Amino acid sequence: MAIVEDVAALRERTLASVEQAADTAALDQVRVAALGKSGALTGYLRSMGQVPKEERALVGKAVNEARVAVEEALAARKAALEAAELAAAIDAAAVDVTLPGRAQQVGTRHLINRIADEVSEIFLGLGYSVAQGPEVETCYYNFEALNAPADHPSRGLADTFYVVDRSGAACNVRGESDVLLRTQTSGVQVHAMEDREPPIYVIAPGKVYRRDVADPSHLPQFTQIEGLVVDEGITFGDLKGTLDYLCKQLFGEERKTRFRAHYFPFTEPSAEVDVSCGICHGEGCRFCKGTGWLEILGCGMVDPNVLSMSGIDPEKYSGFAFGMGVERIACLKYNVPDLRMLLEGDMRFLRQF
Repeated sequence: MAIVEDVAALRERTLASVEQAADTAALDQVRVAALGKSGALTGYLRSMGQVPKEERALVGKAVNEARVAVEEALAARKAALEAAELAAAIDAAAVDVTLPGRAQQVGTRHLINRIADEVSEIFLGLGYSVAQGPEVETCYYNFEALNAPADHPSRGLADTFYVVDRSGAACNVRGESDVLLRTQTSGVQVHAMEDREPPIYVIAPGKVYRRDVADPSHLPQFTQIEGLVVDEGITFGDLKGTLDYLCKQLFGEERKTRFRAHYFPFTEPSAEVDVSCGICHGEGCRFCKGTGWLEILGCGMVDPNVLSMSGIDPEKYSGFAFGMGVERIACLKYNVPDLRMLLEGDMRFLRQF
């Protein structure tokens, strides 16, 4: 009978397709083509009403046997393919315990923070304490209590970030109530002198802000460490000895220091401190511009007016103060030619330290 022969041929083709299915997705396509709602074998079952009565039994038997054979073949092939896919997934995810492990990269402190901590540790070892103060300060503590006159250039809008009120109006840049982002941590020294009784030995690390355009030697925000000593009988010799010790601890015992007369409104006498160049060892090179020396900080004896404004008797007590930029110290210690390199976040550069 033609129909029975067609069903038999369909059965063989379907079973062959089942065996040739490469994965479960291809096998499901074979199932749908044969047994789905629009499948070939399903079509024969739906058309049984059109088959002559005398042939229905044989055709129905052939279709049912083909359906059962296809379902069994599908089930067996599916089990085999799923087992093979599971084995492949296990192999792909397998861990070779003999391979070396992948260690988590351990982070380190940024060079700026490391230098700040190093300087702080040196002074803590000398008996100093660390003082903190607000980054948003008043003109009184940032300028006036430090003997800076009203016409001092640093108090101009071109040099200092002044805070404006909520209406957007600029503050009066000469009044005691003006608010600004501190340009130095010297204001912390004033707070320390107001809050503590001598003897005072403190350092004040922290961020400061100035209206400078970033270039190889300037940044609009940088880290500063200032120090203050107020005690009986303090002399310029104490200042020189302290800073010479600091430089040798930071840069090495072979480095020399040099003090040059300078002017700061809050110290008298004042000086800038240089350290001998670590590249040419004082002979002169491009890094030190042929001088053999590198400027590192400013310092001086605390002006008696500054002591008086903080309620300390200048006839009984004297003191010295100094200030340094941490980024500059880092660049001088490791011969970095540009301050901006410390802030660019280039890990190839930062991992060197």
